[in-house]
Amino acid sequence: MIARLKGIVDVLGDGWVIVDVNGVGYMAFCSNRTLGRMAVGEAVMLEIETHVREDHIHLYGFIDLAERDWFKLLTTVQGVGAKVGLAILGVISTDDLLQVVAAADKAAITRAPGVGPKLATRILSELKDKVGAMALGPAAQPGVRLPAGANAPADTNNAQLSDAASALVNLGYNPSDALGAVSRAAAEMGEQGDLEALIRAGLRELAPGDLRS
Repeated sequence: MIARLKGIVDVLGDGWVIVDVNGVGYMAFCSNRTLGRMAVGEAVMLEIETHVREDHIHLYGFIDLAERDWFKLLTTVQGVGAKVGLAILGVISTDDLLQVVAAADKAAITRAPGVGPKLATRILSELKDKVGAMALGPAAQPGVRLPAGANAPADTNNAQLSDAASALVNLGYNPSDALGAVSRAAAEMGEQGDLEALIRAGLRELAPGDLRS
């Protein structure tokens, strides 16, 4: 089973790449985000997920282990095949996916081609229990990387984070952006902040740079 390819980008196609490894060309299907980081003639290393079927062997390539592991997690959801999993990874970064799922941000998921409202609801429902606690607390689940700055201190009250994020959503902010802002704020504040302070700090995180002073 192929687990990794390291070689030169030979051909870039629509949803796929051919990597020349010592004269042998391997085709791997990739997300648009990963394809956008490659150029013909340049060196590349892809983490590979190999799918073996009766009628084919497909290689799926990922720019790093986090993207590969999110692909594996997404494709555990009924109705999410390899094509849809790559489509989701093409529009949402691995850093943002954790917060999108934890915040039940259906609008973000439905930006991916092939993901309608019903499938988005299923994805969020099935994955929230697996990753929601990670976005709200410090515990890390093997195989899924926490977004930078999103891990709150161990004694932070998860309900307080949720309430603060809800308050920001009521002010018109995107659910995943709101959750990310209050999570980063909680990590910086530690035990010093109550709910009101957390909301204010979250607002500063979301404000334009010139308004944060």
